[in-house]
Amino acid sequence: MHRLRLVLAGFLLAAPLAAQAPSLPAAAELLLEALRAETGSPGLSAAVAIDGKVVWSQGFGEAQVELKVPATSETVYRLGSVSKLLTVAALARLVEEGKLDLDAPVQKYVPTFPDKGTPITPRQLAGHLAGIRHYIGADFARPPKRYERVLDGLEIFAGDPLLHPPGTKYFYTSYGYNLLGAVVEAAAGKSYAEAVDELVIRPLGLAATRLDFGERIVPNRSGFYAKNGEGIANERTIDSSSKWPSAGYLSTVLDLVRFGSAHLADGYLKPETRALLFTSQSTADGKETGVGLGWRIGTSASGLRFYHHGGAIEGGRAFLLLVPDHKLAVAILTNLSRAAFDEDEALGLAELFLDGVRSSG
Repeated sequence: MHRLRLVLAGFLLAAPLAAQAPSLPAAAELLLEALRAETGSPGLSAAVAIDGKVVWSQGFGEAQVELKVPATSETVYRLGSVSKLLTVAALARLVEEGKLDLDAPVQKYVPTFPDKGTPITPRQLAGHLAGIRHYIGADFARPPKRYERVLDGLEIFAGDPLLHPPGTKYFYTSYGYNLLGAVVEAAAGKSYAEAVDELVIRPLGLAATRLDFGERIVPNRSGFYAKNGEGIANERTIDSSSKWPSAGYLSTVLDLVRFGSAHLADGYLKPETRALLFTSQSTADGKETGVGLGWRIGTSASGLRFYHHGGAIEGGRAFLLLVPDHKLAVAILTNLSRAAFDEDEALGLAELFLDGVRSSG
């Protein structure tokens, strides 16, 4: 049983026998408030959509600690690596339009990227099979720097050797996604931001989803916090322009479940494109990685298929989970660095609503 489901089970056991079980919204509230308390997050928001319709959403705690602004379903948080899924969606649309070849060398789109002696493809980048490194300690010591173009940010890692020959090993890498963003930019013939706006954000009506420019006025934006020896402090200032395609977006739980739901029905992407996203890639020796194009693929202990991705960034933790057989999407966002939750907690919330659907049916 998932950790949060244990919380609910304990609540029910402690209640008087004559008392009614909590309603579905009340049970969800119990689970998420327990998660906020367990992680120490100042603020947390969550949403659930079934068949494209939001069936529950709520905020907990404070979006802005100093001003005591409550978190709501419309609070805007940092997505961290859930941003990768926006890059993948743009990639998928460009593949459908015949503008991007998943198996072409990246130099077809980014000719300035150094030749590593063996081809790297967009498919490998999307599946973390390209051999490009992830963050190292020195990266976090860099002072904030504004990169005007995705292409410019590649300077951080472009000259580094590959960790392994492309296709031979799975190795999670945000820098690989920055390169993938440059591929999207070139294939679309416009800036990365414009490409994602045109191919993802506007078609899906994601009105609160945008790149994280710290200096811009963003309605409902959360504060960004971290734990220290004295409790909660403001997180350090960052500039996300070095990682737009891999971790640079802001959004809400309502936008995230709308985005996720679009991947579970016809209309936004063709069925064959969705199959590409949600089919595990394999290494050269035939071993499945459990990752398709960006999306991670899992099966719960009860046999429930699900797709998911999490994100961790300064001042935020994010999680998006889809249950395709029930067209269900779950999003959880917080405003705390290193808030510890993952697919177990998202699955606990998903299964709570699936149980409610089954009992009402």
